[in-house]
Amino acid sequence: MPKIYSHELLNNLFRHPYTRVHAVQRDVRVSRPTASRHLRLLAAEGLLTKLRVGRDVYYINEPLVEAFRESDTGEYG
Repeated sequence: MPKIYSHELLNNLFRHPYTRVHAVQRDVRVSRPTASRHLRLLAAEGLLTKLRVGRDVYYINEPLVEAFRESDTGEYG
């Protein structure tokens, strides 16, 4: 997704199993609407899963979560 690519965004997405709009806003140094749009686009492409819990919205990096699960069970080592 070249239009939204940035090194800071990738760092945010792969540093944490989930993220929120304010974390992207802070880490990527973009406005809140831009951070929200980036996350919505990534979710629409299936790269993140959007999860609403009450008033909070989380964007989950499912492949990263799965990698953590697999490494925790010892499947890779």
